[in-house]
Amino acid sequence: QVQLVESGGGLVQAGGSLRLSCAASGSTFSINAMGWYRQAPGKQRELVAAISSGGSTNYADSVKGRFTISRDNAKNTVYLQMNSLKPEDTAVYYCNADYAWGLGSLSSWGQGTQVTVSS
Repeated sequence: QVQLVESGGGLVQAGGSLRLSCAASGSTFSINAMGWYRQAPGKQRELVAAISSGGSTNYADSVKGRFTISRDNAKNTVYLQMNSLKPEDTAVYYCNADYAWGLGSLSSWGQGTQVTVSS
């Protein structure tokens, strides 16, 4: 299976930047897409950005032009560079990996990292 560990969250002022990292371990050779999700208090978890094994990316409309997802396959790590942060970006950010397992696929989640943007 695949295990994920996030790092890089914290407190930042509006307009600032943070970089999140997510390191994968275990059956990393089977990983397909990886992504970042977030969940604010009282809200559902939502997709922020995703990247395929080939490097194709997609973003939530709310973060386009401000966030960049990237992936280092050699290090089994995915990053989320967050610029021009807004208070509404405050949430717990979770890393996700979809990977092949047997004849199907599974999804693994990290423990989450808190991002707080002050106004």
